[in-house]
Amino acid sequence: MRGEKFLNSLNDGRSVWFEGKRLESIRDHPAFKGTLSTIRDLFQMLDEPHLRDKVGFKIPGRERYAHSSFLVPYTQEQLTQRNRSFSYWSAETHGMMSRLSDYARSLITGWYAARHELKALDPHFEHKITSYYEHARDQDLILTTAIIDPQIDRSNGLDDSRIAERFLHVIRETEDGIIVRGAKMIATGAPYTHDFVISSFLKFTAKDAQHAHVLIVPANSAGLHIVCRESFADQFEQNHPLGAKYDEMDAVLFFDDVLIPWERVLLHGNSEKVLALRANKTANALAFHQNVVRFVAKLEFITGVTFAVAESIGVTGFLHVQEKLGELITQMDVIKALIIAAETQAKPDNSGVLVPELSYIDTARNIGTKFYPRAVDILQQIGAGGFMQTPSGMEDFYGPISKLMHLYFEGATVSAEKKVQLFKLAWDLIGSPLGSRHELYERFYAGDPVRGYANQYLGYDKDRLIDPIWELLKQASKGGIARV
Repeated sequence: MRGEKFLNSLNDGRSVWFEGKRLESIRDHPAFKGTLSTIRDLFQMLDEPHLRDKVGFKIPGRERYAHSSFLVPYTQEQLTQRNRSFSYWSAETHGMMSRLSDYARSLITGWYAARHELKALDPHFEHKITSYYEHARDQDLILTTAIIDPQIDRSNGLDDSRIAERFLHVIRETEDGIIVRGAKMIATGAPYTHDFVISSFLKFTAKDAQHAHVLIVPANSAGLHIVCRESFADQFEQNHPLGAKYDEMDAVLFFDDVLIPWERVLLHGNSEKVLALRANKTANALAFHQNVVRFVAKLEFITGVTFAVAESIGVTGFLHVQEKLGELITQMDVIKALIIAAETQAKPDNSGVLVPELSYIDTARNIGTKFYPRAVDILQQIGAGGFMQTPSGMEDFYGPISKLMHLYFEGATVSAEKKVQLFKLAWDLIGSPLGSRHELYERFYAGDPVRGYANQYLGYDKDRLIDPIWELLKQASKGGIARV
């Protein structure tokens, strides 16, 4: 079964570092066990007859199903099928796992879908991306991205040798491939990823050609070290129901002279071509589409928790509370409406691939950086000091002070036990290390939010809005000055 196959595939010699030690195996390690169990169950859905059509599609000419992130959409139904698979996995994880591979898979699928157009960047690109797409699809590979350079000194660029030598760069070429050295961040899901999609993020100049690349790097590559952050996982699900199952580990990647085979080097040595590939509309629209579909599930989840908290303490009758709860509903509906707009106004690209309207997706991603922190703020205001009065565990409900626990923790609409469970869930969402990580993630996963808004302005057809203004003033001036 695919779930077990996925777990077994992680014993491939990869170098995962956690708390100063290289782990022999992550499968049963407390920091990863709950998350891997969740992913195993998601993978298993592709083998379940009653679920596989919700999350996957039948590979043409084969009896095998693949996840719909690998589906190239040519019709509205296929675009809807991609949405359905993203929505289902996201609902199963309450939107709390943003890098279940369907984003990076969609990026690869987009490059594959646009392969005829993109071969202009490199004559070998079409063959390489086709071969890898089919391999990743057929082997159920988990993929993630790492495109950010390490934070060393943001005031200096590649003209500073201290910076240049630590940003990922090619140190030499061989007949087998290129050898790279440096670091990349932040690779979410890195310990259990099969391959990393590595690319340059900065707008390098021609003299920085050794830093310009788009690579697909196996996680078990010799010389590649996956350095994990502190774990936010918790084995006690009653106290940390989210941390127990959904802690997507983030990591920094150290490339200590790693050989990347030529077949995994999609582009290198030309910054303009790298930027052109990264800007490809087909790939970005398909990948970013997954981002916003997943985000809906997360907004629905935090809204549901907030509603439940408000009801449990009897504050839903207050007007100022109703206003805040109503604001959460508008957040959900705005993102849903933007997804509908992006899908209904989808247009075929040059290859006939039905591409969601990227402007609406960009808008959803940009406002999402403000929506989620605001949702956290509202939940904090509704529950207020109640989040700090929950007991350390549920054991006291069955001990000597059980009667007092039931008396003083009772809610307006729920029992004392259910109320404590609810508040522990809410705290895991907004106050725990995992919750804080998620708020930070939603602020910055799409890049610099300031630049995101600025790019929307720079890329917008401004004349469409400005020209009617001048036309109105032109007509007014022809009418002369009114005299009394």
